[in-house]
Amino acid sequence: MTERLLRDIRTTTVAGLLAAATAVTGFTVAAAPAHADHGRAAHSAQSRTAALTYGQDVSGYQADHDWAASPAGFGIVKATEGLTFTDRSFARHWQQLDAKGIVRGAYHYGHPGNDPVAEAEHFLSVVNAQPAKGDLLVLDLETTDGRSAAEVNAWAKTWLSHVKSKTGTAPLFYSGWNFADTYGAGLAEYPLWVAHYGKDKGAVTTPADWKSWAIHQYSDTPIDQNVSALTPDRLRSLGRPAA
Repeated sequence: MTERLLRDIRTTTVAGLLAAATAVTGFTVAAAPAHADHGRAAHSAQSRTAALTYGQDVSGYQADHDWAASPAGFGIVKATEGLTFTDRSFARHWQQLDAKGIVRGAYHYGHPGNDPVAEAEHFLSVVNAQPAKGDLLVLDLETTDGRSAAEVNAWAKTWLSHVKSKTGTAPLFYSGWNFADTYGAGLAEYPLWVAHYGKDKGAVTTPADWKSWAIHQYSDTPIDQNVSALTPDRLRSLGRPAA
C-alpha cells in the first residue's frame, strides 16, 4: 500500500497471480543482512528466527483477485478512503475471504486534511455492516495533506483512538518505514504493519517508538505481498472479537 495513490493504478493479471502463488510458498527466514535503520538493527532478530505467515492485500484495482486460488494465510482489503469513498470491490473481497476462512482485515486510507473522527466513522459504518469474525482493522496513512508532523501525528492518534473506543480493538497502523518513523511517535500501542521494499521479507527493523512489527509488506509485485511474524491464530486475535 505504500504510495498507494500512485500504485493502485496497477492491475493484476491472472497469469501474474499464478506466478506469485508459485513464488511465495514455504516461508522460513534466513539470517538478515546487516543494516543501520537508525540503530534499530537489534530488532531484526524477530525476523531472523521466526517462521512467517504469508499474506496479500488488495484494493479495487485488483477487483478480480482470486482469493480461492491464493496461497495467502491472511488477506487485507481496502474498505474506505477519506470522508465518503467506499471501495467498489470491498464486499466481493470480504465475502471471498470469509469463504476461504483465512484471517481477513479491512483498511481505511486516511487524509489528515479532513476531520479524523468523521473519517473513522465512515470506515466504521462500512466495516460494522459486516459480521465480525476476528477481522483486523487498519489505518493506512501515507500522506500529510500539507500538515505538519505534529498535526499528522495528532490526526493519527485521534483516528486510532476513536476506532479503538468504538470497537474495543486496537487498529493496526500501516505506513512506509520512513513515514512511520517521522509521524508515528507515541503510536506503539497500535500493532505495526510496515512497508519496506528494500528489505528481504521479514528482515525489517522497527521505526519510531515500536519495539516489534506485526506485518511486513516487502513487495508490491505483481501484487502487494506481506509476511507476519505472528501465527494466523495470533494475528486473528488482534482483530474484532467474533460476533
